[in-house]
Amino acid sequence: MSSLPPPVPDHVATAQVFDFDIYRDQRFGEQLHESLARLGQAAPPLFWTPRNGGHWVLTRAEDIQQVVMDPEHFSVREMQIPRVPHPPTFIPLSLDPPDNQPYRAALMPAFSPKAVRALEDKIRHWARTIIDEAVAKGPKGQCDFVYDVTELFPVSVFMELMGMDLGRVREFRLVAEHFFENLDNAPEMEKAVGAIVGIMTEYIVAKQRQPDDSLISQLCQAQIQGRPIAMEEIQNMCLLLFAGGLHTVTNLAGFAYWHLAEHPELQRTLVQHPERIPDFVEESTRLFGVINTPRIVAKDTERFGASFKQGEMLLCMLPMASRDAAANPDPHRFDLDRKPREIMTFSRGPHLCVGHFLARSEIRILTEEWLQRVPSFRLQSGARQEYTTGTTFGLKHLPLEWS
Repeated sequence: MSSLPPPVPDHVATAQVFDFDIYRDQRFGEQLHESLARLGQAAPPLFWTPRNGGHWVLTRAEDIQQVVMDPEHFSVREMQIPRVPHPPTFIPLSLDPPDNQPYRAALMPAFSPKAVRALEDKIRHWARTIIDEAVAKGPKGQCDFVYDVTELFPVSVFMELMGMDLGRVREFRLVAEHFFENLDNAPEMEKAVGAIVGIMTEYIVAKQRQPDDSLISQLCQAQIQGRPIAMEEIQNMCLLLFAGGLHTVTNLAGFAYWHLAEHPELQRTLVQHPERIPDFVEESTRLFGVINTPRIVAKDTERFGASFKQGEMLLCMLPMASRDAAANPDPHRFDLDRKPREIMTFSRGPHLCVGHFLARSEIRILTEEWLQRVPSFRLQSGARQEYTTGTTFGLKHLPLEWS
């Protein structure tokens, strides 16, 4: 790729240009979400950056809500920044309504509140098992919470839900990481997509031959508008499930627990009042979002004082939207008692994340079990945030210690 950004389009006003690179911007400092807070103070709420092919960036909750609710002008058919020749298809995420709705309907029975409640015993089993192993291994009173817990726990829950071989947890996690670390590198991203589709096809074929109660089997047997779901469609649905199931909760929980490790008074509150743990989950979900969702302009339109032209990309910064003072007063403060609490982390409208009930339950149960086992903990001396950036944010390590 050329190191020189393309020229700014004529219809973009000079005041709307702000040089920002979502993958490697120099403003990303010691702590990621504090860096986003500083970006919000320095940049216009809507701006054009010449980086990564040139694209719009939106940070205000109200603007982003309008965009994600308007597929006529802002489509999900391409969701890569920079644009790539052969973008992957994530069903139903890459389909605009109403085309996405039948596929969401096929998935929702597995991710409904009722279905997630029925999974709680299994979720708690995995939380206890993985926490016990993390506490028992290595130097006494220490672990890398990302490597030992959050890279394993949500992935194990997901893989059991999908009916996948739990002995391959680390292998699958590495494949998912390779995908997310190369969203700005088309050849490597295509390799990663091919690897994921190959893994999922292996399981799809096996479930077609020998059905069970797994989600993959349910998709193989489901009907879309009176017909079976085609193999390519199941592959693309599983591509989305694989990427989301092996990444989102891991990253969100990592940043949430970094904050928790820095605040012993918050730990004491949650230990003494475990009924407040759901409030911890909600405020962490608001404050430490990890997904930035792209759109492609489907039709020319004038919005928010800007001219959007067909074919342009825009990036909705969901983590910054949840820190918009117009949506959440005093937005950078962690407040268990915040009411109301506007959360954009899982998006809104026709593409609200189908797994958001499961994600919330996983982090709640993990926190209940962790604080029973390790009621007081802190960052290891000298710990510094190492993280990945781009359309998804991820914490690489979280070195913890306890007495």
